[in-house]
Amino acid sequence: MTRVVRPALLVITLAFIHGCVTTPQQKPPPVITPPKVLYEPSAWSKVDGWQADQVQDAWEAFRKSCRAIGARPAWSGVCAASSAATNPRQFFESNFTPHRIVQTAGLHEVVDTGLITGYYEPLLRGSRKPSTAFPVPLFAPPDDLLTVDLGELFPELKGKRVRGRVEGKKVVPYYTRGEISGKPALKGKELLWVDNAVDAFFLEVQGSGRVQLTDGSVVRMAYADQNGQPYRSIGRYLVDQGQMTLDQASAQSIRRWVELNPQREQEVLNANPSVVFFREEKIDNPAEGPKGALGVPLTAGRSLAVDPQFVPLGTPVFLSTTQPNSGAPLKRLVMAQDTGGAIRGINRGDFFWGFGPAAGESAGRMKQQGRMWMLWPKGVPLPIQ
Repeated sequence: MTRVVRPALLVITLAFIHGCVTTPQQKPPPVITPPKVLYEPSAWSKVDGWQADQVQDAWEAFRKSCRAIGARPAWSGVCAASSAATNPRQFFESNFTPHRIVQTAGLHEVVDTGLITGYYEPLLRGSRKPSTAFPVPLFAPPDDLLTVDLGELFPELKGKRVRGRVEGKKVVPYYTRGEISGKPALKGKELLWVDNAVDAFFLEVQGSGRVQLTDGSVVRMAYADQNGQPYRSIGRYLVDQGQMTLDQASAQSIRRWVELNPQREQEVLNANPSVVFFREEKIDNPAEGPKGALGVPLTAGRSLAVDPQFVPLGTPVFLSTTQPNSGAPLKRLVMAQDTGGAIRGINRGDFFWGFGPAAGESAGRMKQQGRMWMLWPKGVPLPIQ
């Protein structure tokens, strides 16, 4: 919990203590204008890369989004019309207006780019039973983890939730990664055991993944909940420790560093207090990705995780960025179908590369700048301004 000291009370208290002592006059702190999002209507010809994209490759991903949002007033019309559409490009151009997403950070500063990273669905090796070969557990949510909907207490905080646990008569923050090991609440919550702690950590970062068991079968570990602690980048931790530069801080280089410094493995992992809990799912269609926050399976190369404060889930987005560690263009229509603990801010996106090692290589190296155009149904009020 954050302790707040009211400025007015502080001033009165200091005046009472110091009486008539004269203090030097201080300049008021500078006024900082918080960033604001704007959606600027654009002509299709101004959407960078639209004409060159194979828009039809995003069609199935869009139809999946309609399964989740098609009954909502803003989307019912376009989703109904899509069932009879035969030309995806023509459909989008006829039914949507592209809006360039920009951030204003002052009276004159306008920024239309943001950080675009990548994620994927990894494959781990695991077992139904713990052993020296498989010592690292993956947990289901513990029974003492509480989710408090603040909107039920304070209407102005609608949509805000906090997680914690009860200690005596108080709700306190849930255990951090460094504190959680061996806690009684996790006893019996083990779903599987895997062979590598760093792999398990990156599974949490990705949000879901597949585990090949000792009998050859493969199951999916899907995101179920989180301990409520903030996400902290272990790459940033290693940079701050002087172990690598910011440009070197990829998933691959972090993994190599831990392999060379096994005695510091737990210290580095504990630098991220956030813990993700899972649920086991059967894989009905290996070609489909895991379900994202929208509740529909993700599509490799056509799904994007976003900050839903600025891009509502289900919205088509045209993304203009570059390939990982490259200036080669990556410009395509994607669907906002997921969220992430580290995906916060305007023009912040996480590109879903799919399943397997090749997808992992691309995702782990992706740290590009990019622009976004939100495709919004014609005649429907914008979500926020």
